[in-house]
Amino acid sequence: MIDRRSALKIAGAGCAASLASRAVAAAPTGGSTAAPHKGTSFLISSTQSRRWAAQPQPVVEADDGDLFGRSFSVDLAGPRQTMAGFGGAFSDLGWTALSALPAAERNKALDQVFGGGARLGHCRTPLGASDMAASAYSYDEVAGDFALDHFSLGRDRETVIPFIKAAQAREPDLTVWASPWSPPTWMKTNGAYQMAPGWPGKPANGIRPDQVRHEGEDGFIQEPRYFDAYARYFGRYVDGYAAEGIAIKAVMPQNEFNSAQPYVSCVWTAEGLARFLPVLAGEMGKRGVEVLLGTLERGDAGLVAKVMAHPAAAAVIRGVGVQWAGRAALPELEKAYPQLALWGSEQECGVGTNDWQYARYNWRVLQDYLKHGVSVWTYWNIALADGGESIAGWPQNSLIAVDAKKGTWRLTHDYWALRHTSAFVRPGARYLPTPSNIGYEFQYAFRNPDGSVVVVMMNDMAEPQSRKIVLGSRQVRVELPADSFTTLVLSARDLAGG
Repeated sequence: MIDRRSALKIAGAGCAASLASRAVAAAPTGGSTAAPHKGTSFLISSTQSRRWAAQPQPVVEADDGDLFGRSFSVDLAGPRQTMAGFGGAFSDLGWTALSALPAAERNKALDQVFGGGARLGHCRTPLGASDMAASAYSYDEVAGDFALDHFSLGRDRETVIPFIKAAQAREPDLTVWASPWSPPTWMKTNGAYQMAPGWPGKPANGIRPDQVRHEGEDGFIQEPRYFDAYARYFGRYVDGYAAEGIAIKAVMPQNEFNSAQPYVSCVWTAEGLARFLPVLAGEMGKRGVEVLLGTLERGDAGLVAKVMAHPAAAAVIRGVGVQWAGRAALPELEKAYPQLALWGSEQECGVGTNDWQYARYNWRVLQDYLKHGVSVWTYWNIALADGGESIAGWPQNSLIAVDAKKGTWRLTHDYWALRHTSAFVRPGARYLPTPSNIGYEFQYAFRNPDGSVVVVMMNDMAEPQSRKIVLGSRQVRVELPADSFTTLVLSARDLAGG
């Protein structure tokens, strides 16, 4: 299972492979982009060079009963988790990249992500600086300010808040959740934003050897007055965003609480989180904000178990956010804690290549999260300068890649891979298993609240492939272009034989 540290090792090969891929990605999309008529069944495919191409309308008919001819089934009678939504993450550098575009072009780019296009509606935002901020900051850097007299959202008003408002203008029902990468430095045991020195060959961050912290330690000062001040810090954040017209639905106490990073970060032990969570929930409960445990970046469900072993903490946790290597813990978490929502809190951000290979990988990662019960899926960078780097020098992928010098933008391969799901699966949809006895693995399905069924497939072969899909008493045959993503939407009327 890949984690952030091993991801950097693939940078060299990925950057070399991206050159040809970028040339193709910039080509015209081709195909029909007309919206299908509401209430009809339809099929749409994307390849590297032909985007969002309408395929012949599928014919839904009675199941012919041929068990050996079917590719896979969609289990209409066995729905699983209810989907809350798909989204991406807002960031300082994301809005900076979009702001480099002429206003008309920026609006066109945003229209492809929110409201129409990918229809992202459940998004993440940093509580303070993330690693995709131009520089490290918190909302209150005055040492010992337990009263939070100097709390200010000034930095967010420059970038992150305008970014969210631009999304809200297109998606009025946008759901936003938040997590910090670092508390204010005066609340930390090392007095620094970072927990580790810079990566070799990357910018130095000035951290001293005595300030380095490690996994399994508490980087937050474990004293009641610090817990109280930090919980109220979250509360001031939620209140400030509400005053801006942005409701924060949920918070998680710490991004990647096991990772001592060379950028804004803070390690916590499970026991430290268990001490803080009830205090945080006390403040969030006053505001109707849910508290989830996260984000878990280790494939160790035992870390969650240690927190849940504390009754006061277990009583307030409503879910678990999982990302990167934490994916390995999902099967155990799903079984052990059926009462908790599972969220995919961050897609693996690559190394800035924005290539087709990585889009296919991300599609498979999404499939893995879905089959293990997640109800929320979060892409990472919504927008970024093409191949843009994090605060610590990590080049990353994005849905929108911006060329600031030319004032142009493009939709990346990752965008199309995600849109094939997010554009059609609505909040309240139920995930449906898709069993196959003859080795068809790359598909997943949902039933929307309106009764329509969405089946998303990847053909990983270099030649077209046919699929016979059985849904209850009905069946449909489709053709998948070579090396493609394809979405089949079946109307409730067609499924009923109307």
